[in-house]
Amino acid sequence: MRFQTEILVPGNAGTGEALVFTQPISFWGGIDPASGRVTDVRHPQNGASIAGRVLFLPGTIGSSSASAVLLELVHANHAPAALIMDAPDAILLLGLLVAKEMAWPTPIAVRLPADEQGRFAGQIVSVGEDGLLTVV
Repeated sequence: MRFQTEILVPGNAGTGEALVFTQPISFWGGIDPASGRVTDVRHPQNGASIAGRVLFLPGTIGSSSASAVLLELVHANHAPAALIMDAPDAILLLGLLVAKEMAWPTPIAVRLPADEQGRFAGQIVSVGEDGLLTVV
């Protein structure tokens, strides 16, 4: 299975087990930047780690601090291998842009509609620097 996605923020290609969120999340207060674990007790994926996984986000819950959390995840090597988003979240993606400016290894972020994301749950997925999403 292969999909060409729209690149939101260029970055390093990434491969990992797909973690498909079933609900939107706020990175601020919802993800622990020190470990990469989902800490929002109301979120269906509470306790799961996003570190090194290909993270599928059907949406985000805005917070102006989300970019700082994502930047901390990149710096601590707990960031996802790639971000797959239903729609761009400029504040969240700002964290990746800052990481690139800091010359830190930065995961790629691409766009794929939420209604197509569920089919990747539990699969090993690769996202190339060209935005090509492939089930390995």
